[in-house]
Amino acid sequence: MKKLLLGDEAIAQGALDAGLSGVYAYPGTPSTEITEYIQGSPLAQQRKVHSKWCTNEKTAMETALGMSYMGKRALVCMKHVGMNVCADPFVNAAMTGTNGGIVVVAADDPSMHSSQDEQDSRFYGKFAMLPIFEPSSQQEAYDMIGEAFDYSEKEHLPVLMRITTRMAHSRAVVEVKETPREQNALNYDSVAANWVLLPVNARRRNDYVTAQQQHLEDDAAASVHNEFFEGQDHTMGIIASGIAYNYVRECYPKDCPFPILKITRYPLPKAMVRKMTEECDSVLVVEEGQPVIEEALRGIMPGNTIVKGRLTGELPRTGELSPDCVRQALGLPAGEGYDACADVVGRPPALCKGCGHRDVYTALNQVLLDYPNARVFGDIGCYTLGFLPPFHAIHSCVDMGASITMAKGAADAGQWPAVAVIGDSTFTHSGMTGLLDAVNEDANITVIISDNLTTAMTGGQDSAGTNKFEAICRGLGVSDEHLRVVVPMPKNMPEITAIIREEIEYRGLSVIIPRRECMQTLQRHLKQKKAKEAKQ
Repeated sequence: MKKLLLGDEAIAQGALDAGLSGVYAYPGTPSTEITEYIQGSPLAQQRKVHSKWCTNEKTAMETALGMSYMGKRALVCMKHVGMNVCADPFVNAAMTGTNGGIVVVAADDPSMHSSQDEQDSRFYGKFAMLPIFEPSSQQEAYDMIGEAFDYSEKEHLPVLMRITTRMAHSRAVVEVKETPREQNALNYDSVAANWVLLPVNARRRNDYVTAQQQHLEDDAAASVHNEFFEGQDHTMGIIASGIAYNYVRECYPKDCPFPILKITRYPLPKAMVRKMTEECDSVLVVEEGQPVIEEALRGIMPGNTIVKGRLTGELPRTGELSPDCVRQALGLPAGEGYDACADVVGRPPALCKGCGHRDVYTALNQVLLDYPNARVFGDIGCYTLGFLPPFHAIHSCVDMGASITMAKGAADAGQWPAVAVIGDSTFTHSGMTGLLDAVNEDANITVIISDNLTTAMTGGQDSAGTNKFEAICRGLGVSDEHLRVVVPMPKNMPEITAIIREEIEYRGLSVIIPRRECMQTLQRHLKQKKAKEAKQ
């Protein structure tokens, strides 16, 4: 059976067909569609596959470990910076090992289309000494996710699957199985001595996992997805990984004159690399992201072999690759160019018309005119657009949850006023612990939790704390007197500005919760309501 699927959807379908029992994720572009596809799948609903969003990537990884402990297969999905959040359980999962299979999908975002950095998740796999799969097509993504679950159970290790934006968000026809594999039965095969990471157990597991590395490399070399293609011209060889392999093939629609080594499995198969270096005068490494393979080659290849790639300038050091820049690196004439239309006006991103965040920033800016040295610490979400015109309302945005802790640090340094602006989903993701720090010291900051009742930036997924924020704040120790709720609308501007001013003037911790539903989800809910009424 054939389906037209995004790369994300191919992974989701492949996981379901491999007997998936649960997907655990926090929404983050370009990984979000994996979980959404599973949430909408009739097969997943029929099999009661768990698919609720998690509060953050760390809880997602830990919950998946619990499912694996009981013998069932779990998928963990996130964007690349989510790997930073789940790093503690991810790295330790190599020490515990697996019972049921675990596959962690990290969707990297070279060129930073919706991200703070270009980090390459392959470093995490190498750091944790775990096998890495990197499909080069949607069909491989579908096939390899099933193989990854099998391999995780065979080797008792989690598997990291790394994709990039173009793989996640491009479509292709995929041949899928007619009959999905059944889910694993619940079992009690987990060995406590592996899962209780006391030093005595962890040292034993560390020796075992370290000794596995050569075996994992041999398996990567034997994989049908790591392929060596012969070529007539040995003045140069090409090593290409993941989506970048397709760019090389686009440069040579018929036959490539040079040998090509396609890498989709790690640890890097050194024997396959050496075969190329022994036969070719130079090697061009074409990989999306950081020069992971290129740097590794310099430790594998003989000293007289010429290595070309991102580090030597043949390919750009930052940003996404493209068929055009690969053509240039291969010494081919440039492809047909397309000039931007001079009549098209630039359209920078902006907050939606009617968005409650607009009213929050309007009120905040109005109040802060009286405080010329005010500093506003922002956070990750669509409200980060408050940095841009016409608001120019925030002074920082570093990582999920940093607004509250940075505001506290600024206040510790003597800054006043120090204001934190954080969204509802980001607050439950990583802001609650920072607020507890602020409560414990009664930090002289004003925290604004701008609640639009959803995870808006990634498409309107459920937000973990919806209708719970006042209770959460009280539970963390915020006083009722300085816990204020407002409705951000133009008609309420006098009330909102008065409350912001009062809480800034209060020398201690205060929390303001402006609450109004996201315009996008509101319109969606109204359409659903009308459709339901029309059926009745």
